[in-house]
Amino acid sequence: MTIENVRQEIENIDRELVELIAKRIEFADNILKYKHQANLPINDDTQNDVVIDRAVSIATEKGLDSTLVKQIFNLLIQMNIERQHELSGEGNLP
Repeated sequence: MTIENVRQEIENIDRELVELIAKRIEFADNILKYKHQANLPINDDTQNDVVIDRAVSIATEKGLDSTLVKQIFNLLIQMNIERQHELSGEGNLP
């Protein structure tokens, strides 16, 4: 396998990662509807902790740096929070 082949595989994985992030963000609309029905705030620190703990656990199982994975998931959570604020008319995004 050449370096070009490896770089192409990494590019393919990067594309898949971005597609999965987009898919995750799409669920923000569904979550927001449930939160509005249940009169829950957009940000749910308890659920955020569950998501982070799950990601850290999986990272540890896979031998990944759990601190960096935690940072990635904090960003993903923030993206969902921003999207939910945007959908509810309170967002900072254009």
